[in-house]
Amino acid sequence: MMFGMRLRGGLLAALIMLAAPVGATLVSVPAAAQTVASIAVEGNRRVEVETIRSYFKPGPGGHLGQAQIDDGLKALIETGLFQDVRINQVGGRLVVTVVENAVIGRIAFEGNKKVKDDQLSAEIQSKPRGTFSRPMVQSDAQRIAEIYRRSGRYDVRVTPEIIEQPNNRVDLIFTIAEGSKTGVKSIEFVGNVAYSSYRLKDVIKTRESNLLSFLGGNDVYDPDRVEADRDLIRRFYLKNGYADVQVVAALTEYDPDKKGFLVTFKIEEGQQYRVATVDFQTSIPTLDAASMRSYSRVSVGSVYNAEALEKSVEEMQIEASRRGYAFAIVRPRGDRNFEQHTVSIVFAIDEGPRTYIERINIRGNTRTRDYVIRREFDLSEGDAYNRALVDRAERRLKNLDFFKSVRIVTEPGSSTDRVILIVDLEEKSTGDFSVSGGYSTTDGALAEVSISERNFLGRGLYAKAAVTYGQYVRGGSLSFVDPYLFDYRVALGLDLFYREQLANSYIAYGTKTLGFSPRLGFTLREDLALQLRYSIYQQQISLPNSLANCNNNPGNGLLAFNPSPAYANLVGAPAGGSITAGGQTATDASGQGLWCYSDGEASLPVRKELQSGKVLTSAVGYTLNYNTLDNNKNPTDGLLIDWKQDFAGVGGDVSYIKSAVDVKYYSPLVADIVGLIHLQGGMLNQLGNNEIRMLDHFQMGPNLVRGFAPNGIGPRDLNPFGTRDALGGTKYWGASFELQMPFWFLPKEVGLKGSVYADAGGLFDYKGPTTWAQTAELTTTSNSGCTPSTINPNSAGTCTGLVYDNGNVVRSSVGVGLIWASPFGPLRFDYAVPLTKGQFDRVQQFKFGGGTTF
Repeated sequence: MMFGMRLRGGLLAALIMLAAPVGATLVSVPAAAQTVASIAVEGNRRVEVETIRSYFKPGPGGHLGQAQIDDGLKALIETGLFQDVRINQVGGRLVVTVVENAVIGRIAFEGNKKVKDDQLSAEIQSKPRGTFSRPMVQSDAQRIAEIYRRSGRYDVRVTPEIIEQPNNRVDLIFTIAEGSKTGVKSIEFVGNVAYSSYRLKDVIKTRESNLLSFLGGNDVYDPDRVEADRDLIRRFYLKNGYADVQVVAALTEYDPDKKGFLVTFKIEEGQQYRVATVDFQTSIPTLDAASMRSYSRVSVGSVYNAEALEKSVEEMQIEASRRGYAFAIVRPRGDRNFEQHTVSIVFAIDEGPRTYIERINIRGNTRTRDYVIRREFDLSEGDAYNRALVDRAERRLKNLDFFKSVRIVTEPGSSTDRVILIVDLEEKSTGDFSVSGGYSTTDGALAEVSISERNFLGRGLYAKAAVTYGQYVRGGSLSFVDPYLFDYRVALGLDLFYREQLANSYIAYGTKTLGFSPRLGFTLREDLALQLRYSIYQQQISLPNSLANCNNNPGNGLLAFNPSPAYANLVGAPAGGSITAGGQTATDASGQGLWCYSDGEASLPVRKELQSGKVLTSAVGYTLNYNTLDNNKNPTDGLLIDWKQDFAGVGGDVSYIKSAVDVKYYSPLVADIVGLIHLQGGMLNQLGNNEIRMLDHFQMGPNLVRGFAPNGIGPRDLNPFGTRDALGGTKYWGASFELQMPFWFLPKEVGLKGSVYADAGGLFDYKGPTTWAQTAELTTTSNSGCTPSTINPNSAGTCTGLVYDNGNVVRSSVGVGLIWASPFGPLRFDYAVPLTKGQFDRVQQFKFGGGTTF
């Protein structure tokens, strides 16, 4: 019996020991005999005695009961300051014996190359001169591994090492084996019928790994990005009429053989719906529901579009608020006809709860000023709470591109009819220093160095300085934009620019332009914008003396610029004689040797511009822009219209009205083929009695009809012995139809697609100078022997006349193109064959252009 009782007593003691916290010993002490003052502390070095005693809170009467002792013991252990805590009763006193944790002397990281020490130090909880805790160190190792996993390195291994030092100190070393990036090796779609996998890869952000993936980061596996892609796919289908769509799952699997992830999106498309009817209802007696019809972007017979439905709700709710119904709520209801695959939409407008905004609290803006954020809201403290306006503000904040993340949530206010808006932000870098390089058949090789800041001084201002240097183009610019002039939603822009265009194989002369242009921008709607501008610039032509001296030097010969080699050795004809070259004969009708073109003279309008010197242009203008493109960089659907007009003559030396329109319409066709219709046209009209300069005319080439050289079409000086400069025209028109299609046999991530196109257009009606009084040109030293003569169309020309081609010929071409959205920037290659052209047009069948920023 005694043995059995002892055994049960031993089991009870063991259970008590197991129930005690790890690293602590607790002895039952009669509660009535203990007070805080009677607690003795042993083993402490850094922590004060009174600090340890403070964790033991006395109960009624100032005495410590067993419950108070247990709570104090747990609280001491939870501080993380001690390796071990023991409580014993010695001589009627409570003795707390502690073994303090070591102090961290230093923390170091070894093996990390992709992530800097500063970033790792900010993430871990262990700190130098802090208390060493093994559980905390293990947690820190997991945090470091998570940082690497977020950047796609799932093979990372983090090993913490502890080096003991004297005086109870330790050094903490995290040894990191970073491993290689874990990319996405394949992206598959299951269940998609209406849209190909190739098209859906355009919708999502995740990309497959390829040879050029090192230049980007979207091929790195990120579970958050994959989850966001599910929503992008769903919204894409909803926008295109698939109201029943479900993205059932996004399955990810790591393939050890490929050393990467395989991502599969499982989709249930359902049927495409069209809109059967659109009705409006309201429970507000004084509000006419039908008056909201003009704010609906949903029309009967159109494909159901959830995005258009959301925008309609937003605009209706905002309009109701403007009319004084601040608490009105617009709720769309869609009744589906599953047999006919139609949706009947009803916009129900009701009086919502009377809720007001008590405060708008902004958190996380360490650099951006509060007012920059608040001005994106169309409401403030004390206004009626309107969810549509809050959603619009969130969208505007995201579009600023100042923040990594933007999130607006509501919290209850001081009363039931009050809410607090919480704006959570995470700042990101908004400054850019870039070096851009490129090459085109027009401008040659060029480079640009620029520095810009989108959020200058945290005030939401934009500033940029750039310098360009190339084979044929040089210059610089300074730009500044204040998007909120005088706290109104009006953007003020200021541009100062200098551009020097050098003579090349397309033009015989160079130009220098120095100017300044302030502008005002107004956002009329999300798809409609207006810009007002004033431009003042000074322009001057430069020519080598050999192209403007109008002499009769037999030793000059024609310059290499002349397009026909037959004239390469042609020299001036004697007085009263004739000269024949290339099947053309020039006769000196005056008999005095007035061969102003015989040694390669530039055209009369060019030399007249040269004689005019620096010309000042002062003009006001505007641009109206309508944009419904689904993607500004790589559009597949939508309409873009630009209408521009400039009125010169507000001071300055020239006066004219210049108008231009440019229309692009994109439409998806079949099998990922996108159709593009491009229409353009322009007109230049004279104002007053001032003659229109040649430089103010439209100059066209491949920008109108591909297959022709820059300045290659339109009116041209016909003199066979001159430089045959393009004179430009006052009217132009152009039409183009293009099919853009992917290369299905190539991975989507390569970014290559092809195009076939047909272009047609015309440039005509030159209205620049055709004659020149003798006083300017004939008074120079080299022209002292010249006298005026009658213009003879059969002659090579004289000092005072111009013979030119001004026919309105339709130019047309067909061609193929290669479009590459490369990591080095957008590149395009075109090969076009002219079908119809003018007699003196210049052909350039191959054209290449592109560049990048790095």
